[in-house]
Amino acid sequence: MKNTKIIRKNPKGMPTPVGNYTHITKIPRNSELYVTSGQIGLDQNGLMPQNMNDQITNTFNNIKVVLDSEGLTADNIIKVNIWAIDKIDWEYLYAEWEKLFGNDYPAMTIGYISELGLPEIKIEIEIWAAKA
Repeated sequence: MKNTKIIRKNPKGMPTPVGNYTHITKIPRNSELYVTSGQIGLDQNGLMPQNMNDQITNTFNNIKVVLDSEGLTADNIIKVNIWAIDKIDWEYLYAEWEKLFGNDYPAMTIGYISELGLPEIKIEIEIWAAKA
């Protein structure tokens, strides 16, 4: 029987993830792949809040709009890349993360960098998704 489900797992012998992610996400053969541009904290009026947590909320709202536009859900997300220029309030980010993923986490990478595309952007999140 052909596997048509995205599988997320943490292999035996690996340390427990230090955050809300999975070590491996396996995509079924012949799946459609979706790669988003990095989503940022602009609100629906095109305004960028100065506060990092407000940018996080808007970024997750924008991710949901992008996913919805293609009929995708969090179940389709295979990889999340997060870039931030300021220290992330992980309790706040994970509250937004839980709203999207529950506790079935995709693979994730986080990087702190000196700047993003515009000076007012504090965080940018890129999504990779697949549909079997």
